[in-house]
Amino acid sequence: MATELHGELFKTLKDRFAKNMRRHTGIDWGPVQAKLEASPEKIQALYEMERTGGEPDVVSYDGNTGEFVFCDCSPESPIGRRSLCYDREALDSRKENKPNGNALEMASMIGIELLTEQQYRELQALGEFDRKTSSWVKTPDEIRTLGGALFCDRRYDHVFVYHNGAESYYAARGFRGRLKV
Repeated sequence: MATELHGELFKTLKDRFAKNMRRHTGIDWGPVQAKLEASPEKIQALYEMERTGGEPDVVSYDGNTGEFVFCDCSPESPIGRRSLCYDREALDSRKENKPNGNALEMASMIGIELLTEQQYRELQALGEFDRKTSSWVKTPDEIRTLGGALFCDRRYDHVFVYHNGAESYYAARGFRGRLKV
């Protein structure tokens, strides 16, 4: 990543971090930046999260691994990651009107993981997300094997989890990811 882009990304992340302290109470920016500077591949993943509209921010610190956890904190599902079916199998099963891609492969290309239902609920405890959109979440194998996939959103001040055929896609459904640094 070019030095100029690197500087812009760090400024954006630091400003977002300072404006949203409730998401990461007790965490200082200095150690976060030091971890980032030691992990060029993580910086690239954060750049892609930002570029696709995710607005990544620190949401926790894993004391067991010594890693900071970044998550997409955009108010709505990241706009650059919408209109995707769930995975490659679902994409390949569509005969007509195929979307441009799938959530699992895009997450892998970015270098992040889809949130689980539990992680999605934890994110919602830090703010109100997906009030007009929805986000695919990591689907348990027993559901995916039967052709389904899970997605979540926030409506009526509650977090809901739903199911759909994994091959479905909608303009208002994308995915949120997380990254450990």
